[in-house]
Amino acid sequence: MADILNPENEGDLQSQIEEVEALSSIYGDEWCVIDEASRIFCIKISNDLDEPKLTACLQIILPPDYPSAAPPIYQINAAWLRGPERAKLANSLEDLYVEHVGESILYLWVEKIREFLVEKSQSSETGEVIEVTSGLTLACQSYDGGSLVTGINHHGEELPPIKHGNPITDRRSTFQPHLAPVVTPRQVKMVLEKLYENKKIASATHNIYAYRIYCEDKHSFLQDCEDDGETAAGGRLLHLLQILDVRNVMVVVSRWYGGILLGPDRFKHINNCARNILVEEGYTASSVRHTLGLLYILLSKSQVRRNHLMKTGSCPEFVTLLF
Repeated sequence: MADILNPENEGDLQSQIEEVEALSSIYGDEWCVIDEASRIFCIKISNDLDEPKLTACLQIILPPDYPSAAPPIYQINAAWLRGPERAKLANSLEDLYVEHVGESILYLWVEKIREFLVEKSQSSETGEVIEVTSGLTLACQSYDGGSLVTGINHHGEELPPIKHGNPITDRRSTFQPHLAPVVTPRQVKMVLEKLYENKKIASATHNIYAYRIYCEDKHSFLQDCEDDGETAAGGRLLHLLQILDVRNVMVVVSRWYGGILLGPDRFKHINNCARNILVEEGYTASSVRHTLGLLYILLSKSQVRRNHLMKTGSCPEFVTLLF
């Protein structure tokens, strides 16, 4: 962490603070702080604020030497975005950075992605299924979209076993995690339907969930999340699954609101519940070691890029997170 505290980076840190404050003011609840100390943020972007048809989540890590010498490290989460379209969008973001090297770039990136979503939504009248109901997205496999929407199981898939974790209670609010192994979007829907058969779970104020499915043939992940009214909670939960590098699993966290506002503590409880049940079910041994390792790698890459820039004067390479 010494690189973060280096006096040479004080100007960059101040620029980051001012940029984050401005983005938070502009985008409100769409802007989410994942880990302020590690400079990890995300924003949910849609083609239309009133009637969103396409959404994407831009996750960002700000290196210590951004914006003076390094670009943000980013990942775009959108299960429908793949192949040439993903490459086209990535290239446009990189071109923007090159045009504005040394300047704060996040606002331009967000609006470029929004512009891309608007164009995509306007050109999607060809019948291509981009998104389906209940927040489930189809990315890696050619499933029958109608079957997925209606939840009819024509393929004889079995309901995965569902595990229920220990609840956490704080100021009369209770959080309880549920976990199931999943390998198809249809199983995700089956798990949700089964959970909602439980009257207690169905009566929860929020049922936040996230899942990650690894597509062997595409060497990519199908992943999605749902806030269920708890703004930004689904994105934070999905980010936890990515940081822990788990796959073929779904985690649901039920929250029963107790009448007392918990502030940011509610996100801590949601992620703690999820991490605990992932550890209990053997999906990860420890989140702490993996997180520290990830941060070490990111900081090392930042130092390499800065040294490269000082030696060669060339523009630093872009790093896209592939969890």
